[in-house]
This record gives sequence, structure tokens and C-alpha cells, in this order.
Amino acid sequence: MTASRIPAACLIGWPAAHSRSPLIHHHWLRTLGIEGGYVIEAVPPEDLRDFVLRLSLRGFVGANVTIPHKEAVLALSTPDARAKAVGAANTLWFAEGELRSTNTDVEGFINNLDASAPGWDMAEEALVLGAGGSSRAVAFGLLERGIHCVHVANRTIARAETLAKQFGSNLHALPWEAIGDVLPRAKLLVNTTSLGMHGQPSLDVDVARLPQDAVVADLVYVPLVTPLLAAAATRGLKTADGLGMLLHQAVRGFELWFGRRPEVTAELRTLVEADLTKS
Repeated sequence: MTASRIPAACLIGWPAAHSRSPLIHHHWLRTLGIEGGYVIEAVPPEDLRDFVLRLSLRGFVGANVTIPHKEAVLALSTPDARAKAVGAANTLWFAEGELRSTNTDVEGFINNLDASAPGWDMAEEALVLGAGGSSRAVAFGLLERGIHCVHVANRTIARAETLAKQFGSNLHALPWEAIGDVLPRAKLLVNTTSLGMHGQPSLDVDVARLPQDAVVADLVYVPLVTPLLAAAATRGLKTADGLGMLLHQAVRGFELWFGRRPEVTAELRTLVEADLTKS
């Protein structure tokens, strides 16, 4: 196989140098014995259209998409139902000569919950903190899985109300100051904000008010164990961290580009954990 024929994917972002995606995909390529590549492409917003429309000519079989391009690529591709519902795409691939897009944050979040806290979907009520792009993916996944009542709390209530209008009667907008009223009923608590991230303000939520069988998930993965997850673990609650979601969301993109479905293993997690610890 010549170098020009080796399948390669890329990450499109601005900036994008901080991403661990190359580490993840190169591990899978090596483990599965696939000759392929994965590189970072820093693409400013004004160059996005040209870059995406020439993706195949540049030698790529597909791409991941990160901030600030996740919404803009919808108009440059054919999005599936998930990408349309979430209003953003993070994965591009070619099928029958057509550039298609999806949002694997949905299954990344759900599959990580399944792996970390089996039985979590017995919850009748869930509380999601934040109303940004990640919250949209989380809310879509929860509703698709059959959670009957999803509360979305945000400091700017209008953003949460926008989600409620989009996703229907099973999603309820909640003022940030009313979080404490819902905690005793929430069998699942999910933080989609940057609160608790290294260098960011702390997240002030009293996990002692959650039910004893509640599950707590945090999309933040720097630090690996956020103060929220540490408090939940102290109570003996099941938890799901942001690194798990990062790993699981990468699975389908790899499969679409390289034709093999990889596994999220302890070896891969240890590899990425070590890299995060270095930074």
C-alpha cells in the first residue's frame, strides 16, 4: 500500500492542539493492525468551508470536528437525525460519495454511563446542569433512552427554555437557584458546565441531597476526579467521568473511517490518563 492510499482522518478545530484524539485513534490503529493516520488540522472559521468541501481532495476519509465549528459543519454536510436534533456535529464521513455528519457525543455519554453505572436508566428524573452544546447531546441521549423527566438548569434560564421548546414536554427548564428543590428526586445528576474544571470556579451542588442510589456524571475530565465526583464517591454513589465519555465518543468515528469497531479498554484509558497527568 502506498502512502497516498493510506486512509487518514483528522480533527478540525480552532484551536485544536490540546486534543487527545490523535492519541486515542493512533492507539486503535496500532492495536488493530490498521495502516492509517490521524492528524490535527487547525482551521480558522473563515477557511472552514473550503477545507471541508475539499476534505476528500486533501486525502481524508473523514474528520472529527471540535469548537468552534460543530454547528457550522451542519450546513456543509448531510446531517443525520442526531446531529440535527443536537444542532451540532462532531464527526464527518463519506458514504456513497456524500459527506455526512453525526454527533457521537450522544452515544459517548450514554455508553460511558452504561459501562460505569449499569442500571442508571431506571431513573425517572434526571438533572442536567448547563444548557450548552454538550447539554443538548446529553438531553437528547437521556430522552432517547426513555428517561421520563429531564430537568435542565442554567444560570441564564432563557437558554434552558430554548432546549425545552426544542425537545418537548419531557424536558423542563429550571432556574439555577431551584437546583436544590430537584436534587432529592434526581436519580441522575449530570454536570455539562465547565464548573469544577482545572482553572475554573467550583461547582456548588450539595450531593448529600441526592437519593442514596443516585448516579453522578461529570463531563469535565481535567481533573480526572472533579470535586463533584469526589463528593459523590464519598457518599458511595456510582459515578461516570468525562474521560470515559471522551473515549466512548471516539468509537463510531473510527469505525466509519477505518471499517473496524474498536474497544474502550483499560489499557487505552491508562494511556490517556498518563498523558493528561503530564499536561
